[in-house]
Amino acid sequence: MNQPRLLCIDALRGIAVVWMTVYHFCFDLNQFAYLKANFYTDSFWTLQRVCIVSLFLFCAGVGQAIALKNAQTASRFWRRWLQIAGAALLVTVGSYLMYPQSFIYFGVLHGIALMLIITRYTASWGRWLWFAAALAIGLKFIAAWLHTQGLGIDFLNQPAFNWLGLISRLPVTEDYVPIFPWLGAMWAGMASGFWLMQRQPKWAVMTLPAFTRPLVWLGRKSLSWYLLHQPVMIGLLMVVGYIKAMG
Repeated sequence: MNQPRLLCIDALRGIAVVWMTVYHFCFDLNQFAYLKANFYTDSFWTLQRVCIVSLFLFCAGVGQAIALKNAQTASRFWRRWLQIAGAALLVTVGSYLMYPQSFIYFGVLHGIALMLIITRYTASWGRWLWFAAALAIGLKFIAAWLHTQGLGIDFLNQPAFNWLGLISRLPVTEDYVPIFPWLGAMWAGMASGFWLMQRQPKWAVMTLPAFTRPLVWLGRKSLSWYLLHQPVMIGLLMVVGYIKAMG
């Protein structure tokens, strides 16, 4: 039997989808020279990216908590995991065709795929999940300091290890969501989910106003939307550019 959907989590994920779409559209406008912005160093854009990714990972963590509370079977988990891993592979292939020098090899979907496995098998940590979340975030800053001490850990910057996130130099890639510090957001989401189900169980069945239905729908279709929205927007901008050139 299918597990009931949590409308509030779907709506929250829907907000993340809308925010991501607007952000990516602005990024595309910049790529096509309709907008002039630096998405790699300008804090206005980098902070938004941090918030968007954090929101997606937090929702994924809450979703994991709900699924485990509802006794999600291993087969159901792995079916969903294969969808995400397959989508991550598509992103790698597609980005390589568009940006061969900076293709995505460990972006948000790659990170989610690995973090889902980690969180599923650490769910029994209970309250220690809060500590684990803080440690995962803190490790990023600890590693940054250790790199300045000449301790011979520069190998962590290599592609074979930089998926961990314990780096001193950002890799050249269009999207990068390593395990640390981002696992902290998913662990925090899982800890929050368990806490809310224990302390505020009514939140799981709360109803939402009718105007949130589009957000709920987007939240439920977030993976499909993620895969399709960029090709569609880039295609539209290419058509606009072609029409302008012909005119």
